[in-house]
Amino acid sequence: MYEAVIVSALRTPMARGNRGALRHVSPSEMSGHVISALVASQAALDPLEIDDVIWGTATPEREQGLNIARVATLAGGLSETIPAVTVNRFCASGLQTIAQGAQAIMAGQAEVVIAGGVESMSYLPFNSSNRIAPNCALSESDPDLYLSMGLTAENVAQKYNIDRKDADLFSYESHQKAIDAIKSGRYANEIVPIPVTSVVSDESGNMKKVTTEFAIDEGPRGDTSIEKLAKLRPVFKMGGSVTAGNASQVSDGAAGVILMRREKAEALGLTILAVYRGFTVTGVSPALMGIGPVSAIPKLITQTGVAVDDIKRIELNEAFSCQSLAVINTLGLPVARTNVNGGAIALGHPLGCTGARLTVSIIHELMREGGGNGMVTMCVGGGMGAAGLFEVA
Repeated sequence: MYEAVIVSALRTPMARGNRGALRHVSPSEMSGHVISALVASQAALDPLEIDDVIWGTATPEREQGLNIARVATLAGGLSETIPAVTVNRFCASGLQTIAQGAQAIMAGQAEVVIAGGVESMSYLPFNSSNRIAPNCALSESDPDLYLSMGLTAENVAQKYNIDRKDADLFSYESHQKAIDAIKSGRYANEIVPIPVTSVVSDESGNMKKVTTEFAIDEGPRGDTSIEKLAKLRPVFKMGGSVTAGNASQVSDGAAGVILMRREKAEALGLTILAVYRGFTVTGVSPALMGIGPVSAIPKLITQTGVAVDDIKRIELNEAFSCQSLAVINTLGLPVARTNVNGGAIALGHPLGCTGARLTVSIIHELMREGGGNGMVTMCVGGGMGAAGLFEVA
């Protein structure tokens, strides 16, 4: 097989849903900015040589419908001759697209693929389709399939004995690490600033349009504390432990990469950022959705032959504090190498974007650290887990 490499990896800043900087920016526009920036970063690449654009979203409906990958491709300024396809594996959609692009290259069916994902939770809150119609038979025989993510998190907290105090501490530390990463500029090279136009009133009361550049993640809260987190009430279950403070934030964002056959990248003289090494998905009980990585990670280890001890950095999506702690504790993941720059509790979890965002971030983090293996993993709605492995030289 051919070897699939990544030559560019970029993302938008993560914005707070419903009230953040990207709340009025359409998901196709966000995606178009990322796609355009990816192509612009590789001057030696003729855009007409792109074989496919694979883009993920967890809610491919309404503003994210009509094959948003195709819409985003054109919004990014690419030729109408370049095809595109939308992929939905809920929270793993962005990672799934990268794996599919890499697999096409490895199989000799493509040389250049753009892959990534987007989610505007301002435009489309999760499960906000015009008409939700559960399968009646499954609703009776397996109702947990339609259980809210918050209740699955409560199930995980109970089954794996995750204490509320530990969950709040995990959340606090995620914010602190993310704030430190922003202040240190560790996210700067991976972010594509987005121009945002708003209407404001001047001193005379006249309305005018003002365009500003959105370039810094909005989610991390410098004023949060253990005491403040402890005062928040459970959201999903009376007497439960999952609160708005120890769950991932509703947010908006897009992220993507350029995948290429190694020989193609070398012929163009491009810098290879990372090599795709493997990807796995597994199924678990829908009632315990959050433990998906517990089965996905061992499967990835078996597939690639790379042990956890040989993985320098791990990006574990923080869907919920209790869920993350259950995965870390069960598998004995090295805390010092996991989510070193914070996670979704601080940065946000734009569902279809997250897998791509984690991939972009881990590549840039490993580049700063002199290379090594990096793993991206997450739980997935409906009872699944996903994990991918990348190597930075």
